[in-house]
Amino acid sequence: MDPHPPFTESATVYDIIYSSTLDYPALAARVAEIVTARAPGAETVLEAGCGTGLYLAELAGRFDVTGFDVSEEMLAVARARLPGVALHHADMARFDLGVRFDAVLCLFSSIGYMTDRVGLDAAYGCFRSHLDTGGIAVVEPWFEPGDWEAGRVSQEVHEGDGSLVVRVNRADRTGATSILDAHHLVSLDGGPVAHFHERHVMGLFGRDEHLAAFEAAGFDVEHDPEGLMGRGIYIAAAV
Repeated sequence: MDPHPPFTESATVYDIIYSSTLDYPALAARVAEIVTARAPGAETVLEAGCGTGLYLAELAGRFDVTGFDVSEEMLAVARARLPGVALHHADMARFDLGVRFDAVLCLFSSIGYMTDRVGLDAAYGCFRSHLDTGGIAVVEPWFEPGDWEAGRVSQEVHEGDGSLVVRVNRADRTGATSILDAHHLVSLDGGPVAHFHERHVMGLFGRDEHLAAFEAAGFDVEHDPEGLMGRGIYIAAAV
């Protein structure tokens, strides 16, 4: 079976997988603390790669939120969750919403879908163009090159609302690009079991590459090696 693009079939089960493994209220509270500490008085937040809107749903009570994603399937779930919130179909390397925000967020390693420095530079340039001076970008990176384990196979089992998702992942690598083949077995509401395969191709950037790309885009950046869940986080002020 040829793999599907990321987050096409899996959009319908994304919440089952991640709502059971991540504490979104606690993570969003930490993100809000970072934003308000670095940009006091911040009111408007844009999330790049917002997915199904799990972060935005938690942040909506604190900020005026907007989001965008490249996956229409993920946006369909987000729109059902967040009626009235502006959600756009856009690519983070070339988006232009014509509006500036107090903070731009790119969480849960979404920046990894930039597979080379051209894409990374373009994304950070777009983030900067959507911020006024003093606004901040908060970016949670993907794995660094030395941390990716090619050949590793893992499995996960997730249940929720009478549905079951079993996912088997196999990690591979081509140069500075990680490849994750994710095979899903899914039964929704006790129905028939379906199988689909998605392939995630993501860039492996070192800390120096992120820092250089931020600085080239017009940010004063710092790195917290722990971050929200051990992957680190970049906090970049627009200058």
